[in-house]
Amino acid sequence: MSTRAWFLAAQADSGCKVAVTNPTDSELVSAALAGDREAFDAIVERHRRHVYQLCYRFAGNHQDASDLAQDVFIRAYRGLKTFKGDAALGTWLYRIAVNVSLNKVGAKTPRPEPLDALMRASDARITSAAESASDAVLREERAAQVRAAIARLPKKQRATLILRMYHDLPHEQIAGILGSSVGAVKANFFHALNNLKKLLT
Repeated sequence: MSTRAWFLAAQADSGCKVAVTNPTDSELVSAALAGDREAFDAIVERHRRHVYQLCYRFAGNHQDASDLAQDVFIRAYRGLKTFKGDAALGTWLYRIAVNVSLNKVGAKTPRPEPLDALMRASDARITSAAESASDAVLREERAAQVRAAIARLPKKQRATLILRMYHDLPHEQIAGILGSSVGAVKANFFHALNNLKKLLT
């Protein structure tokens, strides 16, 4: 992304378009709103991995996470004119992703990856880390139990836990994503951890 030049709508005195090698998110938003489809493609390229990873934590499998991430960017494209720039673009996209995921996944237990996909992933880890087959299977089972337990948490607790534990976001950013106070985020995180411990025991 940093080596690709995106031609934005700004005009130089000579009348030629100005090439920006590494445009900011706000520059890309402005260009996209001006009708530059490549600018929105650049937004997707820049943020799709993080959006997909967040959706995956809610969905628990690649297919559903991909569908959710696609829905996130469709909604972002349609609602780009409502983006005010008060928060970072990434925070705004996370907010959409959380809402889409919670609404579509709901309280369902995440549908796990097919067994062959899990085994391929385990085989790769075994090869790279000399992990025994039994250890890999036990770890996969434990991970599935944790995902199922997280799916049973109340929506705000689930979102807070995922954003804090898996994405390492600060409380302040999580508050912006969820539209709540920092104090509420801390309380939700505390209750989520306690409830998760109870579900896993």
